[in-house]
Amino acid sequence: MTNASKQSFSTRLIHAGVSEDEHGSVVPPIYQTSTFAFRSAEQGARRFSGESAGYIYTRLGNPTVRAFEDAIAALEVGVGAVATSSGMAAVTTALLALLRSGDHVVSTASVYGPSRVLMEEHLSRFGLESAFVDTSDIGVVRSALRPETRVIYVETPSNPMMQVTDLRAVAALAHANDASLVVDSTFASPYLQRPLELGADVVLHSVTKFINGHADVVGGVLAARDPGLVASLRKTMTLTGCCMDPHQAFLAHRGLKTLALRIERAQSNAFDIARWLEGRPEVAWVRYLGLVSHPQHDLVRRQMKGPGTMISFELRGGIEAGRRLMNRVKLATLAVSLGGVETLIEHPASMTHACVPEEDRRAAGISDGLVRYSVGIEDVRDLIADLEQALVGSEPRSLPHHQETEPAIVTTDLAKE
Repeated sequence: MTNASKQSFSTRLIHAGVSEDEHGSVVPPIYQTSTFAFRSAEQGARRFSGESAGYIYTRLGNPTVRAFEDAIAALEVGVGAVATSSGMAAVTTALLALLRSGDHVVSTASVYGPSRVLMEEHLSRFGLESAFVDTSDIGVVRSALRPETRVIYVETPSNPMMQVTDLRAVAALAHANDASLVVDSTFASPYLQRPLELGADVVLHSVTKFINGHADVVGGVLAARDPGLVASLRKTMTLTGCCMDPHQAFLAHRGLKTLALRIERAQSNAFDIARWLEGRPEVAWVRYLGLVSHPQHDLVRRQMKGPGTMISFELRGGIEAGRRLMNRVKLATLAVSLGGVETLIEHPASMTHACVPEEDRRAAGISDGLVRYSVGIEDVRDLIADLEQALVGSEPRSLPHHQETEPAIVTTDLAKE
């Protein structure tokens, strides 16, 4: 095998985390076991003391899970990674590992609803305070800092407002103020954005989304660029018990291999759909990172490899028009989550962000009429026809006859890999 650091990202997707075993398995096998036997009492003691490597108990580590962790670490260019049972478990692990009573967090205002609730309602019970601001404005972030600020928590692109934060600038600000930068990069995946290379201390993902990509696994993962921080994250994960199980890890590692192909196809679809939505009289506004109308389009081009697959938009009829649209679509699935091969549509104000008070939602720009659309890998003509019939309230128009061959994948790199 050639030096992994010289391989392209797509090649690393296939080979990262894969190592030879005694049987020559091409795919890391599922070690479906809770505990591991020691050859002797002395070996067991050495493993518990950390004097020798090896597995003890699956909550503490498992070969299948470790293969997935190694793959993520390689893709994020970190020194290690820690897999968790869910995306929220990854968020919780990061914050508990980095914070103590009396500390302060500055977070993206339009952050994933449960992440905000965790900080505002639960960690606050233990003496932790949070401020939620527009992290796309570095001046606003600077103004929110306090002497006790220890974490800047950024979600970029943000859910569902698709705001983008300048990670280099925020990382420099965090480190100048003795704080750590934690980045939820779920909406981008390692294929489109690698925060550790831009100065972040920790990057996390809901594995449920793009990394797994098939709507059949719930999981999370964190990666870091400092060995001591990785050790702290792992210790916190094992003590809180939010470990990823081997079968989760096997499926997520399998889904990871097609990440580039899936995102390129869905991203190409999203470009066409976003442009089509902008031209519709029923649509009040569209927020998609690939449109020149996006307020941070230039930053997207500098910081990300591509604009991704997520679109937020609002209809001129407000919440009622949005509800009718979601009830009329026949191809897009009305469901939360994102990043899968299937196209999903949902209403953040009453679904993913319903747990956030209305005043806070509005302050973050999440209007009642906002619709979030996660574009999948279906034929884009079918997706547009589905949206059109839902907007006009008629049966889907018949599609033009076309050969049953897939269009070529056209890469949409916005920056060099």
